[in-house]
Amino acid sequence: MTNETASTSMDIHEILDHLPHRYPFVLIDRVISMELGKEITALKNVSINEPFFPGHFPHHPVMPGVLIVEAMAQAAAILSFKTMGAKPSDDSVYYFAGIDSARFKKPVSPGDQVILNVKIDRILKGIWKYIGVATVDGAVVAEAQMMCILKTIEKKEK
Repeated sequence: MTNETASTSMDIHEILDHLPHRYPFVLIDRVISMELGKEITALKNVSINEPFFPGHFPHHPVMPGVLIVEAMAQAAAILSFKTMGAKPSDDSVYYFAGIDSARFKKPVSPGDQVILNVKIDRILKGIWKYIGVATVDGAVVAEAQMMCILKTIEKKEK
């Protein structure tokens, strides 16, 4: 793990370099700031063009809460990879290992900008624990405690 503590931002090109996800599952548009080993603040611009809105709900589009938590987990993955000085590879996967105390306070609608703040709570035996809070216009819309683990993919012989 690196000891670098400089604040850093990232555009979508750098984000794609540090996340294995691709369209339509990239839920981070920009990293606003990051203190390696501590916390990250990122944002998700919510557009009416999101692929989930036609089904959730056509008459009143609302971003699914599980995708808000996934966005927080993606921010956590970026923070973890940057803290480790690593990038996603074909040899490993950063798995979501648990979600605790998830709460959804307000709906997120098209046109909202979700600010995702994720802090590392602790790292123990390769399991990273985080506390995430998502806000829109300063109001909390979701919060959760999350756990992730980096696992090596075992290649099956052909």
